Amino acid sequence: MTARPATVLGRLRPTLINPTYSRLWFGQAVSSVGDAVFSTTLVLWVATVLAEGKSWGPQAVSGVVLATSAAVMFVGPLAGVFVDRWDKRATMLGTEVLRGALVAVLTAVAFVPTEDLPAGVWLGLIYLTVLVLNAAGQFFTPARFAIIADLVTDEADRARAAGIAQATGQTAWIVGPPLAAPLLFAVGLQWALLFNALSYLVSYIAISTADLRPVQPTPSQSATTNGKAAERPGLFQDFAAGLRFFGRNRFLVALLLLTVIGQLGMGALSTLNIFFATRNLHASAELYGYLGMALGIGGIAGALAAGRVVQWIGARRTTWIGLMASGALLVLYSRQTGFPAAVTLLFVFVVPITMLNTAMAPLLLAATPQEFRGRVISVFYPVTRLASMLTAVLSGWLAGSGLRDFSGSLAGVRFGPIDTIFAASGLVVVLAGVYARIALPATEAVPSATPSADPPGEPVATPSPGATPEARP
Repeated sequence: MTARPATVLGRLRPTLINPTYSRLWFGQAVSSVGDAVFSTTLVLWVATVLAEGKSWGPQAVSGVVLATSAAVMFVGPLAGVFVDRWDKRATMLGTEVLRGALVAVLTAVAFVPTEDLPAGVWLGLIYLTVLVLNAAGQFFTPARFAIIADLVTDEADRARAAGIAQATGQTAWIVGPPLAAPLLFAVGLQWALLFNALSYLVSYIAISTADLRPVQPTPSQSATTNGKAAERPGLFQDFAAGLRFFGRNRFLVALLLLTVIGQLGMGALSTLNIFFATRNLHASAELYGYLGMALGIGGIAGALAAGRVVQWIGARRTTWIGLMASGALLVLYSRQTGFPAAVTLLFVFVVPITMLNTAMAPLLLAATPQEFRGRVISVFYPVTRLASMLTAVLSGWLAGSGLRDFSGSLAGVRFGPIDTIFAASGLVVVLAGVYARIALPATEAVPSATPSADPPGEPVATPSPGATPEARP
């Protein structure tokens, strides 16, 4: 009888992977909430205080988004080269110090009355702060990716770690924005900014107290020749080597292509869903927030369930099935005319698409040797961000110009511009699922993410797509 409670407790697997990962997660969670509060606070303050009643208000707010995108696009690709060279733990700690100090400086400046400085100076300080914060994030994210890769080695656990990270990010954007408005209007801009500065301090403490062994330069970077240290390649040589490795690895190219295609559905939704709600669903604008809530809750559910699903059917099957399911659900969503059914479908739609995004993490880790992890992530993030931006622009142009007056019917089913865009995006995502079924090799055939013996720039051998049937134990 005494052994029974232990058996029951043994079946109750803890939500987090291990104590070290738990510390990293806690730091990420607090920092993510701080970032959500910070971003929302800046948008609210610029729109309602600095640019109140000004015709240039929308452009001023859009500058915050542009500063974020500029950091990702222009700093991200080269950041991976440095991350592959530097100690990962020290990189994470250094970026948290930089970001915390920068927000602390902006907090101190925020005690100056708004009218004492020109609007241009305020906007310049805000844009510069956002740019540097996000530029530092381009170093933090690949370093964290590399550390998690060494810390979590099981495929299912890697999927669980990716799922927890996605769920944490989703939750932060559910919790953070509602906190931002009361902080801003009740206690002032400076105290809302201070909240974010303290969140970086919490993240720093969590990282510094975690049991992380410093990740030293990889063998390819510290090789010796005749007893002497080999000369390190230049920055752009390392960058080009990373691009060559990525471009020659068909598996990584396939993953990137699938990720980009997956942006079609989410990009169209983020741009046009408000118009779909008011025109196709005949709902009031006040109800639009419930569609966003459905996306957020579905994203959390999908991220938390992804680890278990990957454990059951494997990361590869999760990816191609998720693409097919989410594409089909988007087509079905495009045909809705009632609000309750649309909310339910939107929740169901985002569950598989979040699962497939999570399932790609272990596939990406398995295909990337240690010496290229920073550069591989620094290719993935900017390209997917660019794809998201272009999809949003294309969707807006099609709805506003290219298909603005489009109207048709097929077998008695009427089509308008927005539902047609949604349906077309869904069909493309379904086709991407078919491509994934063919192009992604079995999980067991994915190259191991161990330091490669190949010289920098040479691809790790990958199996021919679909050559080995997937077999799960």
